[in-house]
Amino acid sequence: MVTWWKNHGLNVARKNVAEGRMPMQDKMKSLITNIKLDAATFHGETVDPTYINFFFGKNGAGKSTVAYAFEHPECLEWQNGVNPADYTILIYNQEFIDRNLANYGDLKGVFTLSEENAETRKQIDDKTEERKGVVADGKQAAEDRDKKSSELKPLRDTFETTCWDETEDIRKSFDQTQGGKKKKLQFADEVLSGKHSAVEHKKEDIQKLYDIAYDPKARRYPLFKISGELEGEYDLSGASYLGEEVTSRSETQFAQFMKALNATEWVKQGHADYVVGHEEGKCPFCQRKLPDTFEEDIAEAFDEGYQKALDALETFEAEYKRKMEALLELLKNNLNDVFPKAKTAEYEKLVAQLETVITENEQLIAKKRTTPGEAVALKDTDTILSDIDTVVAGINELIQENNDIVATKPDKQLECFNMVWEKIAFILKDKVAAYTKSKSDIEAEAKRLDGEVKKLQEKYKALSAEINKLNASVINTATTVESINAHLKDSGFEGFRLREKEGVKGTYEVIREDGKVAEKLSEGERNFIAFLYFYHLVRGSQTETDSGKDKIVVIDDPVSSMDSSALFIVSALVREMLGVCSNNVRLEDHEYKGKYIQQIFILTHNAFFHREITYNRVSHYRYVSFFKVNKKNNISTVEKCVIEATKVSEKDRNFNPVQNSYAALWREYEKLDAPIPLMNVIRRILEYYFLQLCGFESTVLSTTVLEAIKKQIMDEAAGGVPDYTKYHLAQAMLSYINRSDAFNDGLHFVDESIDCDQYRSVFYSIFEVMNQGQHFKHMMEELE
Repeated sequence: MVTWWKNHGLNVARKNVAEGRMPMQDKMKSLITNIKLDAATFHGETVDPTYINFFFGKNGAGKSTVAYAFEHPECLEWQNGVNPADYTILIYNQEFIDRNLANYGDLKGVFTLSEENAETRKQIDDKTEERKGVVADGKQAAEDRDKKSSELKPLRDTFETTCWDETEDIRKSFDQTQGGKKKKLQFADEVLSGKHSAVEHKKEDIQKLYDIAYDPKARRYPLFKISGELEGEYDLSGASYLGEEVTSRSETQFAQFMKALNATEWVKQGHADYVVGHEEGKCPFCQRKLPDTFEEDIAEAFDEGYQKALDALETFEAEYKRKMEALLELLKNNLNDVFPKAKTAEYEKLVAQLETVITENEQLIAKKRTTPGEAVALKDTDTILSDIDTVVAGINELIQENNDIVATKPDKQLECFNMVWEKIAFILKDKVAAYTKSKSDIEAEAKRLDGEVKKLQEKYKALSAEINKLNASVINTATTVESINAHLKDSGFEGFRLREKEGVKGTYEVIREDGKVAEKLSEGERNFIAFLYFYHLVRGSQTETDSGKDKIVVIDDPVSSMDSSALFIVSALVREMLGVCSNNVRLEDHEYKGKYIQQIFILTHNAFFHREITYNRVSHYRYVSFFKVNKKNNISTVEKCVIEATKVSEKDRNFNPVQNSYAALWREYEKLDAPIPLMNVIRRILEYYFLQLCGFESTVLSTTVLEAIKKQIMDEAAGGVPDYTKYHLAQAMLSYINRSDAFNDGLHFVDESIDCDQYRSVFYSIFEVMNQGQHFKHMMEELE
């Protein structure tokens, strides 16, 4: 079924598409074409205004920041070719109220009007009060000068004590550097002399230098020797035989016999121990006489190479022992005259470890000589010697530092002296800076006060002249006040009127209905008077230099704290300003005269005021814009209240962010796209319109609608199978309204939504059946 809202304008749209034309409806630009918002809670937000611009948002959302942007030229972009100096921007906000409506002294209900008069009267009062105190100030200045000068001594005393106390440790630790500076006064003088730079030396570095440079017993110490410094030559070539099996290669019958018995080493040893040197000529074991050729057989059993290896091993054993004894002596001699600050525990431990390994190696060499046929491996001494050399390097570094200092003792004492005082300067640098600044400030202030007495006499004469000049410059605002009173009277307002205060030019009184001066002004009354004055500024000229200039008007929350009477008047005046602004784009229907307002911006949080001034402006899409100021997570944004066209038959259009509850339901109905929430909105519309406004009974409404729809279905079926979908949907909608909830008519915001065609078709049919189709079309057209 093609519904009414689809048919509306569809044929025209199809024609435009066929001819290559699409509906166009661009916004019209006025003088200011773009507002950049990047202050407070706005971050890179932009606004593209038209001629008339409405901003709605809760308190604290950021509306005042939008108004604030008009005071800053860098936030505004103008049309090409427009000179901003040719126009006057008038802003009504709290600052305008404070500048233009100021209480006169402490008189309740009496105020000055206009920014110029308020400021001038304040200047007169301030300068008069200032003049009264000039004579007393002269006496006070002299007392203050003497008092200020007297602050120098306690400041110095405190500084000396602070310096003394905070450097106690450093002074005592390096006492010999403090000659002639061992009293607070002399010490503080040295600190303030500027001779010493502030350097953060480590105390241990200073201590190391001080202990030697200022020690009368300091002397040079010998450096430790390392293994590489061992003198002498040692034949250790026999070491190559340690890992070999040294055996005889003789082929004699006796040699073969010994090899077969694997007794070569046994025979060699037995011959050496029991035969050689014994002249009995008997076998040491059986006591039988040895053969006459025994010695010759023994000699032939062992070849020349074997004997050479044995000789080399014997030499190696002796040389190794000699070298190791010399090495240990060299290393142990290092401990004969040790620098007291050198730590030798690790060194001694390594030397002892080396000595143990050497002993073990000597035992292994002896074993090799006894059983040359067995290979042996000496234990590692190179690693221990390397570790000893590393420890010696560290010890020698300390000894060398000591020796270098001892060699140049006078220079090192001076170096140590400077390091101590540089350390003191570093510790006290903040105290010195604070003292120097305080001393300078006191001296400067004393000097300033010293000249104050003479200046005050001249100042008295100058103030008197200025007061006379200011009194002559107060602007006459009587004409504006007369016009304001006329507006109040014509509007039927009876809360108060304004009257110039006798004898005080530019100052006015608020007169109540009983003719008495108001005891006090409420915030709403004060704001109301200020807005009336603002209205007259918009109509006239703020200053002579503005004469003839068109206006750009910005109004920020004008009805704050006002009662209904004041709100009614302000709304009417704002509508007049809107009408004047619209004259710039409308060729006819000029309700108000003039075009002196070229662009207008109205910001408010008051929903009633917003509805009062916008109810007939939504449809003027091209030159009227609506904006909603939002704030979430402390970030403000400006939402343009525009419904963009989704079909060729539609155009972009404004929507008002503030509506009454019934209108808001139609806004939801237009946009909802989910069946369940759409059904709920439909139920609420049917209930409110048919039951509450039209007065139908729910049962009568259900019966009438369902019977009519059922008849339509049967007629359309024409003998075929009827489709009761439409009937069932209508039944569901009407059954909902039987569970009636209270309907509260109020004001609220309209959120985004989408549509659902099948439900809307049935919904529209209910209005047609009840002869209320015109109301349906009216509500839908109002949304456009």
